[in-house]
Amino acid sequence: MAGAMRKVGEYLGLVEQADFDDEFDDDIEPSVPISRQPAVVRPTPAPTVTSMEEHRRPARRPSNSSDLQRIETVTPRTYNDARTVGEHYRSGVPVIMNLSEIDDDDAKRLVDFSAGLVFAAHGSINRVTAKVFLLSPENITVTDEDKQRIAAGGFYNQD
Repeated sequence: MAGAMRKVGEYLGLVEQADFDDEFDDDIEPSVPISRQPAVVRPTPAPTVTSMEEHRRPARRPSNSSDLQRIETVTPRTYNDARTVGEHYRSGVPVIMNLSEIDDDDAKRLVDFSAGLVFAAHGSINRVTAKVFLLSPENITVTDEDKQRIAAGGFYNQD
């Protein structure tokens, strides 16, 4: 074994070539007899492949009519209120996020947070007015009529 390592080192130029052959390489006899039987090869079971969609998609929750009639309105005053937005959204309820009472830097951070939250949960984010956003879960579709009613403030008044 040492002779083979030396030859590799010589080939790579890491060790100077020896002027003599290793005398011990040919003289060593193994103490354990070597069997000349073929190796037994056992088949390995094929790995199971699952779709990435099975791991990424959350379990779909059937939507109740009571869930569709309830919308949470959150008016954050600091970035720390992002947790409230996230908890309401994760429960499957649409969230109206009014950013009119927060400074611009924190408002940008909240919009980025909300966009990531919506992307991870396969939902959608819609701009209603300049500083008002609607976060809707995957099972809820928002039409242009709905956006106009929310912007007009008449969403709750359904005559």
